[in-house]
Amino acid sequence: MTSNIKTTSTCHPPEMVQGTHVFNVLGYNKHRGLGPHSFVRSGVFTVASHEWALLLYPDSTTESLDFVCVYLHLVSTPTKVHVSCDLRLIDPAMGLSKSTHPELVNMRVLDEKIRACNCMMMQRSELKGTYVKNDCLTMECVVTVRKEPRVSKTKVFPRIKVPASDIKRQLANLLEGKEGADVMFSVAGEIFTVHKVVLAMRSPVFKAELYEQMSETGKQPIVIEDMQPDVFRAFLYFIHTDSMKGIDDLEADYHSENCEMIHHLLVAADRYDITRLKLICQSILFLCKNLDVRNVVTTLALADQHHCDRLTDACIEFVLSEYNG
Repeated sequence: MTSNIKTTSTCHPPEMVQGTHVFNVLGYNKHRGLGPHSFVRSGVFTVASHEWALLLYPDSTTESLDFVCVYLHLVSTPTKVHVSCDLRLIDPAMGLSKSTHPELVNMRVLDEKIRACNCMMMQRSELKGTYVKNDCLTMECVVTVRKEPRVSKTKVFPRIKVPASDIKRQLANLLEGKEGADVMFSVAGEIFTVHKVVLAMRSPVFKAELYEQMSETGKQPIVIEDMQPDVFRAFLYFIHTDSMKGIDDLEADYHSENCEMIHHLLVAADRYDITRLKLICQSILFLCKNLDVRNVVTTLALADQHHCDRLTDACIEFVLSEYNG
């Protein structure tokens, strides 16, 4: 039997942690002239438990242009960090901030190899004409760190174990307990008290007798002729449970009195039109596989009397095989 264990976990949306650092550069022009690799570093600030600093390169140049660059630098112990940096320059006249390069505001990965990302690259003439006043430059950097998504601990998916059906046991208890029984049968002087609704449900003959023909059912015992109490008891057990007690014993010990019991049950099944019991009694397990020269004639007569075509064919085939052998 295959065991299927189902587990579950949940990934929550990644948390975004944001921090803003304002960097004032006084005496801006005095920081120039030290070469393209010279930079001015801001104070260290913390966002999402990581330490950061801004690096201002006032003398970045290319072959034809002079640039001012600003980088966001990961100061704390190198680790993989997803970060974006929105650098805004403060207009002294208006007191408003403006993103220098909105296209640079993308989430990037910093780690042991790459520990800084570019936040601004602006021509010096543009910067000086608008944002440097009284030899002072003020920038505002919005740093956004995306934390790793949180995944819940794996849990075993709840399972509901469904027990095996016990209706057979319950119906057997109903038969034995007699509680609520509403009809009585007298079989060779022995009284059986049962529930007529169960009998009617299982046998069209009982249904007709108990509900359609006998209005006084339950007040006086119904007499069952031509049947022994043990047979009727086994018959009632099959009606309630759809099975036969001691089925293995009946197979193993067919040549004893069990043979007679099977014959009587077949008669009862035919009498009350319980097809499945009738077929069981005819089956190879009970009769066909146990045919021999001592019982084949009796079994053939029984089969013919109760319209058991399959059993009749088995008997005839057995006789022919014995004759031809």
